[in-house]
Amino acid sequence: MPLVTSKEILIDAQKHRYAVGAFNANNMEIVQAIVETAEEERAPVIVQASQGAIAYAGLDMIVGMVKTLAEKTFIPVVLHLDHGTDYYQNIKCLRAGFTSLMFDGSSLPFAENVTLTKKVVEMAHAVNIPVEAEIGQIGKMDSSDEPGVAREKIKEFMADPEEARKFVELTDIDSLAAAVGTIHGCREPIAQLDIPRIEKIRDLTGIPIVLHGASGASDEEVKKGIAAGICKVNIDTRIRMAFTRAIREYLNQNPNEIDPRKPLGVAKEAAKEVIRDRIRVLGSNNRV
Repeated sequence: MPLVTSKEILIDAQKHRYAVGAFNANNMEIVQAIVETAEEERAPVIVQASQGAIAYAGLDMIVGMVKTLAEKTFIPVVLHLDHGTDYYQNIKCLRAGFTSLMFDGSSLPFAENVTLTKKVVEMAHAVNIPVEAEIGQIGKMDSSDEPGVAREKIKEFMADPEEARKFVELTDIDSLAAAVGTIHGCREPIAQLDIPRIEKIRDLTGIPIVLHGASGASDEEVKKGIAAGICKVNIDTRIRMAFTRAIREYLNQNPNEIDPRKPLGVAKEAAKEVIRDRIRVLGSNNRV
């Protein structure tokens, strides 16, 4: 089926208290792993491309791969820009065929974040494409950070519920990435979600809440977050870890192998198992 927007599937997730998996893709094998597994699990799915992935693979290449696979399946597939920190990147993605955008102005002063987010929303809504934006700061974990240090970083930049309400009212965004206890790049499940904060943001804004940095949250924490109002859960680090680990192990066991398809095929299967596990934890399986 043709690519769909994120708006309709997130509204359904909000209504039925599950979350849609949003998986970052950097190459063909990961895109295939995402769509194939979602089809096997009968789950709506969001394929995400970051600005880094776009720079690596090329905008047209990413759109072409995702669009081709989406058209061959019966499940709803969204192509989403993840952490679009540049206004013009959002324009380029919209023109290229993305069906969901994100403007991340969380590092900017509140007023500037509002102004630029509103510009993206006005542009995207003109052609019925939804926009996600960020409030608070979902930082990135340094490799040297101890769990305690990471948690302190997280607490320092959590989203303020009243500020979130004001932000949503001023920008008219469709979903909100709120900093509520996770951090990007976390390789261990150390995150502790601020459930009361999520519930208050949900009640004050009324729109689907997005959990970034979810690779660092345990299954129990993610499920509590979904019950509190989270409708979209981003997964990247877990896939990267499984994918690169599988390649490393295969080449260690087969040092003379020169066919890149073999280690990449093994890595794709490893990624599929991570994606399958996340879909089931999020409760999005058997929704199509």
